[in-house]
Amino acid sequence: MEVFRVLNIEELESIEAYIVPLSELLVKVVDDGASIGFLPPMKLPDAKHYWQTVLNPNVILYVAKIDNEIVGTIQLHLCTKQNGLHRAEIAKLMTSPNARRKGVARFLMNTAEERAIKEGRNLLVLDTREGDPSNLLYQSLGYIQAGKVPNFALSGEGKLETTVIYYNILH
Repeated sequence: MEVFRVLNIEELESIEAYIVPLSELLVKVVDDGASIGFLPPMKLPDAKHYWQTVLNPNVILYVAKIDNEIVGTIQLHLCTKQNGLHRAEIAKLMTSPNARRKGVARFLMNTAEERAIKEGRNLLVLDTREGDPSNLLYQSLGYIQAGKVPNFALSGEGKLETTVIYYNILH
């Protein structure tokens, strides 16, 4: 694993100053094949629109920066239902193609888990496309497969793909 001179995780409370690098990251990861709700080719205006709608009081957004460049992001969605105040969802974990396999995603996951605990959440859930490398990451972090949903999401190739649902009980 490569060691970076500077690797920082930062919580964003406002998108405006980061809209361009976040949008460029989203375009890169979607066009590289990531299954995060969008289909390639991703258009920059669509990415900008997405980021403008992300933040609300129940969404915590972190970015990973290497030498002040955004190379990854993760969202923690806090459940607001009365019977779900103990849980949260991990969403939109993405790492720039040139920063993959260097510990960025793991560091983002650890940060989101720590924040979940701080928020009084002890159950995290997430989903990812079956067969993607992210499955190995989640399993290595102790996430347990709860099941699979066939035909869940359309791929860039026009094929319906299976998603895998994971959970982790935090201590």
